[in-house]
Amino acid sequence: MNHSRVICLGEILFDCLADEPNQSWGEVKSWTAHPGGAPANVACALVKLGTSAGFIGAVGSDEGGDRLLGFLQLVGVDTTGIQRHPSAPTRRVYVLRSGTGEREFAGFGNLNTIDFADTYLQAEAIPESLFVNADFLVLGTLELAYQQTRHAITHALRLADRYNLKILVDINWRPNFWPDPEAAKPLIMDLLKQVDFVKLSESESIWLFDTTDPGTINYRLNSVEGVLVTKGDRGCSYCLGDHEGYFPGFSVPVQDTTGAGDGFVAGFIHQVLQLGIPSLHNPETARAIVTYASAVGALVTTELGAIAAQPTAAQVEEFLKQQP
Repeated sequence: MNHSRVICLGEILFDCLADEPNQSWGEVKSWTAHPGGAPANVACALVKLGTSAGFIGAVGSDEGGDRLLGFLQLVGVDTTGIQRHPSAPTRRVYVLRSGTGEREFAGFGNLNTIDFADTYLQAEAIPESLFVNADFLVLGTLELAYQQTRHAITHALRLADRYNLKILVDINWRPNFWPDPEAAKPLIMDLLKQVDFVKLSESESIWLFDTTDPGTINYRLNSVEGVLVTKGDRGCSYCLGDHEGYFPGFSVPVQDTTGAGDGFVAGFIHQVLQLGIPSLHNPETARAIVTYASAVGALVTTELGAIAAQPTAAQVEEFLKQQP
């Protein structure tokens, strides 16, 4: 089997989207479950773009776990790193939708955040072989919320350092996943000292750095090669190499914004692997990479679910050709 160029570590789950938009939790009559979880979304999007990817995470030994495992295999993601917990269930997240596709977290049903299988990822069971020939490790920050998965991240970082992988972190701040949200900020800031690329939303950049300026964030971290601050339908500001820039984004008919940032991350990494890390020091090439990533993110929003609308490379190229 060909090695995966990108390893994505973290949560895989079901996003249960409200079938009726603009309804409260008590008013929603039905929900539709879509495969999701930010690192899993990135892995799927990369494979669809043509970059091989593997996923490391934990699911339950239940029907939901079987479905997610089968789904990743159908897409073509390497599932060697997936662990199965004997009793904890596969996570389900309930999500309300507005008429414009914006999301609102509505809880985990009748369970607490610590009750799910993804909180039990074991460091010692992570296959070192996945890292030997890989180029990138992609992390979120939700796994820092739980002691066992925190150790798994530490172990993965050691392996990434041993085999010279670049590391990208998407902050993906979701306070409801944290048993103690107050513990999050110092843990996240410590993680950022160990990575090469950081992707944040506007609200996350203000929360962590009191600014949305990627150059300022890059200066404060003083150890990363790139900072990307996404602004939803208003585009992305970035600091890559020695220069800063802004891309205004694309206008598309939005159905659901779930997974748009994950598509952006996949598009960015796919292009960096195509063009090489040194290309980020060229202002025109860096802007083209961010443009491509923005196109992937925009296309993801055109259908319900984080993965359903993820485009192929050919679809991204066609979309970009159609732009003014």
